[in-house]
Amino acid sequence: MKLVHQINLAFLAVLLVVLTVSSIIIHYVLLDHFMASEAQNMQTLGATMTVSLSEAAMSTATTATPIGATTTLPAFGAVATGAVNGVQAIITDKSGNIISGSVPNATTLPAENYTQPLKVQATQLEVAAVQPSNLTNIWEGRDSRFLVAINPIPQGTLTLISPISRIKEVEQALLKQLLLVICLGGILMFLLSLVITRKLIKPLMALKEELKKVKGRHYSEVQHIRAGGEIGTVAEAVFELATELERYSRAQKQFFQNASHELKTPLMSISGYAEGIRDGIFEGEDVHKGLDIIMSESDRLKNIVTEMTLLAKLDSEADIFRPVQVCVQDILTETIERINPLVVSKGLDLMIVYPAGVDQRLALNADRDKLLQALLNVVSNATRYASKQIRIYASLNKERIEITISDDGAGIPADVLPYLFHRFVKGTDGDTGLGLAISRAIVERCGGLITAENGERGGAVVSLSFPALFN
Repeated sequence: MKLVHQINLAFLAVLLVVLTVSSIIIHYVLLDHFMASEAQNMQTLGATMTVSLSEAAMSTATTATPIGATTTLPAFGAVATGAVNGVQAIITDKSGNIISGSVPNATTLPAENYTQPLKVQATQLEVAAVQPSNLTNIWEGRDSRFLVAINPIPQGTLTLISPISRIKEVEQALLKQLLLVICLGGILMFLLSLVITRKLIKPLMALKEELKKVKGRHYSEVQHIRAGGEIGTVAEAVFELATELERYSRAQKQFFQNASHELKTPLMSISGYAEGIRDGIFEGEDVHKGLDIIMSESDRLKNIVTEMTLLAKLDSEADIFRPVQVCVQDILTETIERINPLVVSKGLDLMIVYPAGVDQRLALNADRDKLLQALLNVVSNATRYASKQIRIYASLNKERIEITISDDGAGIPADVLPYLFHRFVKGTDGDTGLGLAISRAIVERCGGLITAENGERGGAVVSLSFPALFN
């Protein structure tokens, strides 16, 4: 199933759950509200009717009623229906006998029970005699079909009864309207979610197409997908990945082109002089000269192959690198001892400088032999271009060891500087063009960083930075 469908179905499921829970909560909230409001209205109505009945009792206290005659109570039915529609009034004497009204025995009450004036007749007293048990259940709250309000009056007790079924009908009617509004809102929200989901998924679908280009190695065709949030971050990472892969692909092609050129040059020299000696073209001293060139080019060819092999191992093999604790002072001293014959032959001044207050026993974690080779490559490169002196500075800065090698030569050409540590990048007097590339690979395997720039007073400045070890 597509992601867009999964998101839409998940949102629909959550929406249905939310609407269902909301409907249940609204149902009970409305029911409680209407019942509380009805109870309050019944209390108010009861107080009004109690006052009316008390006044009626006082006015009839001095008037005798003939036996068997019909006595009419005050017509408060209109007042009742005006206050709360559907409330039934029952009057009982002090013995609990019903003298007006009747106990309801159904969930709904007909309107005539409370819209006409209540009359006291002899026959009603007889009928009411069978009803006190039902009224007792209502008084004691055992009949859950009714809301009850009880008020004492001079004649006995005034009981107001309102059927809960009528309240539920009002609540159900209002709930249906609310549910209709909620459902319409839910449908609109779902349609809106479809639009939003498509807007969110669209960059992902475009990103999928760009990843297919990466899979097919069409790195230069990968476009930067514009999106916000985490999707935008991923899209930017994919674009940067494609850019880096494109650069690496070009570097690999350039590497093979340069490697073939570097290997072809000594091979052509070797082949040419070998054929000349074989065919007798060179005689006497020329033969010895040709053999010397063959030996020299063979050594050069061997060096190129050795350095290419080392670069490949540094890039791919983990066990070729064996880190140990290395003392900075010791390895710099050994570097000078190894390079000293070349320095002396060129009449250069090479010196190590430690800033004041810096412990000369600084240590770092590295493969000692590989790090020594990296330093030799950098220093020997400096001897090719230095005029009079080379300085090596070692210092500690923010828990990192910094080694800076500077010379007083002409500096690094601006067009070469960005690619100085790439493979087969050579200066005017360069050898194989692999020395600084090897140095960079070794330094990075040590967890360090190597950079190059031109000094303010001229000359090249190569800086190496490593995490320091503290005992």
